Parts: sequence; structure tokens; C-alpha cells
Amino acid sequence: QVRLVESGGGVVQAGGSLRLSCAGSGSSFDVFAMAWFRQAPGKEREFVGTSRKDGSTTYADSVKGRFTASTDNAKNTVYLQMNSLKPEDTAVYYCSQFNYGSGSYDYWGQGTQVTVSS
Repeated sequence: QVRLVESGGGVVQAGGSLRLSCAGSGSSFDVFAMAWFRQAPGKEREFVGTSRKDGSTTYADSVKGRFTASTDNAKNTVYLQMNSLKPEDTAVYYCSQFNYGSGSYDYWGQGTQVTVSS
């Protein structure tokens, strides 16, 4: 029903930038129901940010002013531009689609590793 494929992770020095992409497909894919999450080693998965259909965005306090979520409806792709990266941003980053039926984020990509070296 929904297939999500992330790309763009890698190793970067502190202060550097990366742009993550998440391409979606499937009969139930909704590009405007997407969000980004991350999970660092030994920690719970946490919300990072989202971009909505009306253009509004929401971010975790830890990434505000540094990360930007965006949507390309024509390409069925969402992006996460990450600037001024810090070592504490090191994590596996996931895109996820909200399921309005269940009221939760039920669809997940495979994740992409982001490593920020100090």
C-alpha cells in the first residue's frame, strides 16, 4: 500500500550539511501526511519535523533553525535539509506516513544513517 525509500545519509563533519530524501509510492501514499523521525543508538525514536500541505512546518526543539522539511508533490518526495549538524544529530533517520485510520504513523522507510563527526 505504501512504500517509502530514504536516501542521502552519510558521514559529515560537525557544522556540515546533508539533505535526506524520501520517495514514496503505493496506492495509499499521501505525500502530505509525511514526517521525519530519528533514532540514536540506545535511545527511543523521536520526532524530527514535518511539512504540511498548507506549508506550515513543525520541528523538534533540538533541530529548530537548523533543519528544514519540504515536500515536492510532483515527485512524491519529501526532503529534510540538515544544516549546522552536530555530533548529537547522529542517528538513523526515517520518513514515515501518518495513517488517518489508526491515528498513528504506521508506514516507515528502511532508514538512512547519518553520522556527524566532531
